[in-house]
Amino acid sequence: MKLEEKFNASGFVIQGFSEIPELQMLLFGIFLLLYIMIICGNLTIIVLIWKNVHLHTPMYFFLVNLSFIDIASISNILPKLLSMLCTKIKTISFLGCITQMHVFLSLSATEFFLLAAMAYDRYVAICHPLHYVALIGLKQCARFSFVSWFWGGLAPTGQTVLISKLYFCLNNNINHFFCDLNPLLQIACTDTSVFHVLSYIEGPVIAIAPFMLTLISYVFIINAILKIKSTKGQHKAFSTCTAHLTCVIIFYGTILFMYMRPKSTFLPKLDKYFSLLYIVLVPMLNPIIYSLKNEDIRKVLIKTKNILISQAQASCQILLKH
Repeated sequence: MKLEEKFNASGFVIQGFSEIPELQMLLFGIFLLLYIMIICGNLTIIVLIWKNVHLHTPMYFFLVNLSFIDIASISNILPKLLSMLCTKIKTISFLGCITQMHVFLSLSATEFFLLAAMAYDRYVAICHPLHYVALIGLKQCARFSFVSWFWGGLAPTGQTVLISKLYFCLNNNINHFFCDLNPLLQIACTDTSVFHVLSYIEGPVIAIAPFMLTLISYVFIINAILKIKSTKGQHKAFSTCTAHLTCVIIFYGTILFMYMRPKSTFLPKLDKYFSLLYIVLVPMLNPIIYSLKNEDIRKVLIKTKNILISQAQASCQILLKH
């Protein structure tokens, strides 16, 4: 088979949600609203932490990084999806598709490492509080963050290179709403066994190792909390972890289900909708969870709200006088 019969140089066609064409504009409105909510929610967390000096601690430093990841991740996918829903032009260039896939994988890997670093932070805070300042300072947090972003960006490079060298069929329709690994592999015309071997080698390093570190950290955390005699003390200690633990469960649960399972169990239509959980739901829930579960963030939000209301009332009074 000639190269031009195996690969369409013009790129790919992303099917998106073409099975329900009559709902395209409704979906555009829903995704646009979700995109605005995610951006505003995560920017609010970043600004609140930046503006309040008493929140300049390691835990909130990591939270700012997490919010940046959520903003970058959703901005990598939703603008293109919104454009497709609005213009009904569903083509994407080969380079654009590979870039979108690489950015998605890089940010996901970075979040794996960052969540593990946040778990370690909570472990030291609860199990070794007297050594917390020495073990988890802002400089150490900066190192953790740099390593997370560096290895997160580097980790999927092998997969990206292999994908870019595959030949694709003339039927280059991607049955998904963005350029993801599994849909791309399904339309490849060449052998992808090497890619799957690489995935199963990298998987434990990128996902399983951080997950195990997070799990072990929480085993020690729960053990330390149970040793606290007072119920109030146990509640106070555990309350510092609930937001992070909730985000970990949602993120790991969806990602591991999607990618760490046998190829034979892939169901394109089902996986497309299930992907919405970690593409849209996780970035939207993160700021909400940290706002509701974290007392410091709640206090800052209430304080900020009261200041804004006071300023608005003062402005109204000035306008009424004039």
